[in-house]
Amino acid sequence: MRIAAPTEIKSDEYRVSLTPAGVRELVSHGHEVVVQAGAGAGSRIEDREYEREGARILAEAEQVWAEAELIVKVKEPQREELVYLSEDKTLFTYLHLAADAELALLLCASGAACVAYETVEDDAGRLPLLAPMSEVAGRVAAHAGAGALHAPAGGRGVVLGGVVGVSPATVVVIGGGVVGENAARVAIGMGARVTILDRSLPRLRELAGLFDGRAETVYASSLAVEGALAEADLVIGAVLVHGARAPHVVCRADLARMKPGAVLVDVSIDQGGCFETSRPTTHSDPTYEVDGIQHYCVANIPGAVPTTSTFALTNATLPCVLELAREGAERATRPDAGLRVGLNVISGEIVNPAVADAVSLWEADSAAPA
Repeated sequence: MRIAAPTEIKSDEYRVSLTPAGVRELVSHGHEVVVQAGAGAGSRIEDREYEREGARILAEAEQVWAEAELIVKVKEPQREELVYLSEDKTLFTYLHLAADAELALLLCASGAACVAYETVEDDAGRLPLLAPMSEVAGRVAAHAGAGALHAPAGGRGVVLGGVVGVSPATVVVIGGGVVGENAARVAIGMGARVTILDRSLPRLRELAGLFDGRAETVYASSLAVEGALAEADLVIGAVLVHGARAPHVVCRADLARMKPGAVLVDVSIDQGGCFETSRPTTHSDPTYEVDGIQHYCVANIPGAVPTTSTFALTNATLPCVLELAREGAERATRPDAGLRVGLNVISGEIVNPAVADAVSLWEADSAAPA
């Protein structure tokens, strides 16, 4: 099969979908690989490193997409890339279609088979292709939130760890999954006072044992969330519902409970955001203020550390790329295959139930009279 890795063109996206090691694996299995010139530059990978492992380098995006049967990306296709898709191509990337129903419908119109990293599940129902970026996002979120708390950034002007004679900052993590665990880990390491809220008691028990008393674990009732917001200097939203839009766990009225200059970091923004006042931002312009509260809602947080992120991502995705290249989208996503839930769009239809529900709700809202 011919596999292509185009350059990412989303704003401030520096990752690339294949490493030279990935190229070697694919070529050794008899596949052809084309990489767009400069695709790896943001991750400090030079074209000659890809060529050394057997890839062909093509200068133009149009050439790369035209040659491909399987397109491997990092982020969802931008609107100008959709013209390159057709029914004879398979797209494998992060899609987050529950938060972008318009893109879902455009992908249906393209006829391409579209498999989303974030909805691929393993036998235990975990998300193995989302996990590495969740680890990175959680860790970066704590650092980003700490920076947003600085006075020049509009924050409260506090340091997470405090100093002798001055109390540390209070960090509240809403959601105890991979993102939340990693955000808490870094915040604890920086000396903050940390509270983790989640609705799974078994998960809270795991986190309590993992952090051995260094973080408070609290059941995420609405009353508990309200109380935590009042104490927080930094709130990290890490809520995930597989394939679906993130629910709002903080509404605008809740901002009045918070300290002026406190910071909200919404790691769920790719799935629509878990704060009512969230809207996507970029690394170039990462924050904005609502009712005296700073918001950090960068939609590709791991893109800030592309060298780490690229290698972590491709370590996870490469086995699936090999499977798709060997079997093709239809066979690789048959009912008994591990990639089945990853298939979001094929033959003009949305086949992932959570994505289909989100798109249906969007269409219903769009059709409703104003």
